[in-house]
Parts: sequence; C-alpha cells; structure tokens
Amino acid sequence: MAKRNGGGPATAESMASKQRDISVSEFFLKNRHLLGFDSPRRALLTAVKEAVDNSLDACEEGGILPEIAVELEQTAETRFRVTITDNGPGIVKNQIPKIFAKLLYGSKFHRLRMSRGQQGIGISAAGMYGQLTTGAATRILSRIKGAQVAHAMSVQIDTRQNKPAILSDTEQDWLPTFLPVNAEGQPEGDPVVSRHGTSVSIEMEAAYQRGRQSVDEFVKQCAIVNPHLSLHYRMTLITKADPKAKADATPAAPATVCVTYHRAIKLMPKIPDEILPHPHGVELGMLMQMLKDTESRTVRSALSSDFSRVSAQTALDICERAGIEPKTNPTRIAHQQSEALYKAIQGTKLMRPPTDCLSPIGEAQILAGLQKELRADFFTAVTREPAVYRGNPFQIEIGLAYARPQENEGLGNEEPVRVMRFANRVPLLYQGGACAMTKAVVGVNWKSYGLAQPKDALPLGPVVMLVHMASVWVPFTSESKDAIAGYAEIIDELTLGLQECGRRLSVFLHKRHHELEAARKRSYIEMYIPHLALGLKDILQLSDKEEDKVVTDLKKMLEKTHLDV
Repeated sequence: MAKRNGGGPATAESMASKQRDISVSEFFLKNRHLLGFDSPRRALLTAVKEAVDNSLDACEEGGILPEIAVELEQTAETRFRVTITDNGPGIVKNQIPKIFAKLLYGSKFHRLRMSRGQQGIGISAAGMYGQLTTGAATRILSRIKGAQVAHAMSVQIDTRQNKPAILSDTEQDWLPTFLPVNAEGQPEGDPVVSRHGTSVSIEMEAAYQRGRQSVDEFVKQCAIVNPHLSLHYRMTLITKADPKAKADATPAAPATVCVTYHRAIKLMPKIPDEILPHPHGVELGMLMQMLKDTESRTVRSALSSDFSRVSAQTALDICERAGIEPKTNPTRIAHQQSEALYKAIQGTKLMRPPTDCLSPIGEAQILAGLQKELRADFFTAVTREPAVYRGNPFQIEIGLAYARPQENEGLGNEEPVRVMRFANRVPLLYQGGACAMTKAVVGVNWKSYGLAQPKDALPLGPVVMLVHMASVWVPFTSESKDAIAGYAEIIDELTLGLQECGRRLSVFLHKRHHELEAARKRSYIEMYIPHLALGLKDILQLSDKEEDKVVTDLKKMLEKTHLDV
C-alpha cells in the first residue's frame, strides 16, 4: 500500500495530486541508454554519428557533394567538444531551435523514403546529453544559400515541456571552411570554402578510446560506404603530464590527429522518391486512423488515393469482399467494418510497393569505397533486387574484399573476418551479435567457399565483408539504432547476397591455389635446371657460353609450359 510522507496510508486524492504528465524529453533523459548514451565512450560516437547523418541527408537532398568536418577537442579529462560542420543548404532561422532542442521533431518520420535519420531524436538527444552532463548549451551556426550572414544560436531543451530554450540569437559573418590534409596530417592544397552550410557544437562528458567501436572507425566506414563524401577528421587530446617532469617544465602540448578521406567519385546518389503506405504493411489500428484522417469522401477513393498499388478497381474488389458499400464515408466506418476491411486487404493479392523510394549504394560505388581504404587482392560486390517485409521495400547489398594481412591491421588467416554493417549508408558499430546481418553471415556455410569456420561462429580469414540494408523504414531493435531485427525476409535476402559473394570468392581462391601450386612446381624445376645444363654440357661437350644458352633456353621453355595442379 502506498504511504504518505507522514507514514499513514495514502488516499485516492493524495495519490491523484501527485500524478502529472511525463514529457518525451524527461523520459529519454532518465533512459538515455536507449538512445546510445549509456557510457562516455559510446556517447562520443553517438553524438558524432547523429550529426554526420543529418549533414549527409541535408547535402544529398540539396544535391550538394558533401564536404563534412568532424572535430573532437578534449577540454578536460572527461570532457569533449564535438563540432560537425557541413556545406549543406543550411537551416532557416525559425527551425534551428526545434531541430536541435526538441525531441521527436523532424521531417523524416512520416514519409516513406530512404533516409539516414528516421525518428527525429538523434541530434537533439545529443544536445540533451551534453546539457545533462556539462550544463552547456548546444551552439549552432547556419548560413543558407544567398544569405549575407549566418545565424548563431545557443539552445537548450526544456525537458519538462520538450521545448527549446533560446539562450542567445545573433548574426555573424561565417562561412564553412574545410582544410584538406595529407597522410602525415599536413595541409594539402587550398582550403575548401562554401557559401552555405551548418555547424553544430556540443560539449559533453565523454571518453575516447581507439578500436572497432571508436569514432575513428566510424569516420573511416563512413568514407567507405559514402564514396561521394569528402570527410575531414581532426581530434585533439590533452596529453597527460609526465609525473617525473620538473615543476617548472613546459606543459605537454595537446596530441592532434588529422586525416582527410577524399571522395572516390563525384556521382551523387539518386534522391529517392516518397511513396504511399502499402496496404500489406498497415495494421488494423493504423488503418482505422488513416480512414479517420483521410480527405477522401468514400472508402473506395480513400483506398485508391491513400495507399500504393491499389487501383480503383482493386479498391472496389476490397470493399465488396469486406461487405462495405464503396461510397460509404470513411470517417463513419465502425470498428467491426474496419476489421472486415483489414481482413479483405490482407486477403487481396497486390503488387509489391514501388522501389523508387530506395537509393542503394550500387556495386561500382561499393567497390570504389572498398578499394579506396583497403589493400586487397580480390574485390566483389552484389546489389540484390528490392524485396519487401511487412509492406516496406528494402534492398540488400554485399561487398567483399580478400585483403593482404601484412598491409591491413587486424586482418589475418586465423582471425575472424571483419563484418562492416550499414543501414541506409550509416555504420552500425554496436550490438553486432544481436543484428540480423551478423546472424546471416554466421548462418552461411563458408567452408564450401574456401574459408575455415568454427561452429556457430564467424568464418576465419583476411576478409572484409560490407553488408548494407537500404529501406524506407529500417527495423532497428532499439532507439539507439545499432542492430537490425531478424525478419525472415531480411535474413533470406542477406543470405542470398552473401552466398553469391561466397561463390565468387571461391572461384578466386581456387584459381589462386592453382597458381601457387604451379609456381611451387616451377620453382622445383628451376632449382634443377643448372644441374641439367651441366649434364648436357658434359655429354655434348659444350662450351661455357653454350651451357649458358642451354640454361636460358630451358627457362624459356619452362615459362611456356602450363603446370596444372
């Protein structure tokens, strides 16, 4: 039984007085682990990921080849300032506070087309995490095309009301500027200056650590899966002072790492079209809500105008199967009629939804991205035909590289293959074991394609696998968007794509084995050529010059000889 502060039992009235609304901001503030802010290390990666996703989406929608700078600056032992700058179209002034300081606000949630962001949570959640851990506001600079100045704002989230609070709003002369660097981190060429773009800066409690789940790996994988992107990465760490140093010694300088991932191609991805919901992907409750909200005056016209792949004749057939008068006002459909309509829709054979809402990377672009960052002897890529799960179109792409272990860190014949997972061109670095992509890789019999594979585990070998899912709605297992749910249709498509790459890998390995075996046999014969020439010299009484000619002729004959296994 509930107790009051005084110790006595609570009453219905006292309990009612304590009830209040909970805003979405408050909920995620207390459950930030759901959004990928469960540790300082992961928080740093999540903040970078969300900002880069927004920048890439904005550039591509604006038809602009993306130029993005990622800057991490350590300001204290457990604090970092994360700054992401892009050359996108910029953001109009009145939208800045809502985009960066209001959860569940955006243009992507209600539309059915492929995009990196989906929920309208990411970048505002990063700002909220920074606000929670450091008390600092999110600072935004944005300049739209044709503007004379940029808008500079500092904003925070009012978590009680999920509303933005504007702390400062000024104008300043600012242009996004990007400085390319070479492999040694030195300036390379002239700075790239854009007349428009956006920069967001968030200070937060965070930790940096190298490895497969680091910001370093994220930006590298971004460059691979977005070959049209030019990405400038700069990180400045505070180096710890030497405890043996003298008290008056000069403090250690910050350690700075700079790298530019140059674009491999100048071809922009196709801008996907927005599509209507497919009837087979709509559940009963959603159908009822759509009938209430429709602008159509009849059930028949609502079905044909609000859904994809439903013609006027098909809509008439559905109404007849459900026992509903086609001219009935959809807003007056009762629950029982809605259920009959839903069952009739599910029992009607319809064309698959259109796939122009997708923008796959493409086989040539996958190869360009892999070849740009990996040293390998074999590359291949497969883009599957579009498929559907729960009425949502999706497309699977697989890239595979057989790398040279001596030239690629972390790859070896006895090491598990490296699986790089992507959803709508975004790297997924956490929860690999829970992801349908990893499960699909493990489920393929790689022994039949020439790789060793322990039971129920990833295969072994110097192989990098790029696995990408493009969809209008990626079925993530949680709001942190780290793993994809294992729908049977998705697993099947992943498996088919992996098997096709496996067959091509098998041909390469088989051919290479033949070549190595032939080279081994030739080396044995070459070892005995001088002895053979010496024997011929004695038998035929040849001169030293003639002996040299015999050796040369024998080697030429060997080169023309086909030595099979």
